[in-house]
Amino acid sequence: MKIVLRIGGSVLGSPPNPALLEEYSGVVLELTSTGNSLAVIVGGGPISREYIKSANELHLSPFQQDTIAIYASRLNAKLVAMKLGGVSSIPTSTESLVQRLSRNKVAVMGGLKPGITTDTVAAMVAKQWGADVVIKGSDQEGIYTSDPRTDKRAKKLSRISHQRMESLLGGEHRPGIHSIIDPVAAHYMAESGVKIVVLNGRRPRNIIRAVRGENVGTVVS
Repeated sequence: MKIVLRIGGSVLGSPPNPALLEEYSGVVLELTSTGNSLAVIVGGGPISREYIKSANELHLSPFQQDTIAIYASRLNAKLVAMKLGGVSSIPTSTESLVQRLSRNKVAVMGGLKPGITTDTVAAMVAKQWGADVVIKGSDQEGIYTSDPRTDKRAKKLSRISHQRMESLLGGEHRPGIHSIIDPVAAHYMAESGVKIVVLNGRRPRNIIRAVRGENVGTVVS
């Protein structure tokens, strides 16, 4: 199975949590040992948003704010790549990532270009690589009817359509956006029709469960 694993920077922590990264390493090893290949896309999380805040206060443009955030995500990705594959270099284009996946079971990358988040990078990789599923490790249990951080009445959805996902999460990109799946990515994934599983990324074993088809998180199909 070709799996795009999107790890949120807010899940990894700032700085990244070594114990959690050890768990992810074990999960990735288990998946590859059973014949799966993984494209791992890592976000910048809190540290990228802090840089965006500083850039904004310096009156830098949204383009420049996004550019700074991309470097933060790539730093996280380098750390993950070193742990998972022992390599410090990370691809900076979807083409080079797919090329690396033709030779290896695992490849890791961070941000790509201003105007999109690593959610959209994951969606682009999934389409170009022909992935079977995108698994988003989030800081929430799945997709909710509204933001559970601000609405106590929010209910987690077990299975929804791409169209429902887009209606819940759609909108416009802005630097530092913190959404369970960013609006641009939600639209891109709805167009491509790729299967998505959004789950609690702080419990890496959830990824194994999702690959096995168990009821975990929110399935978008």
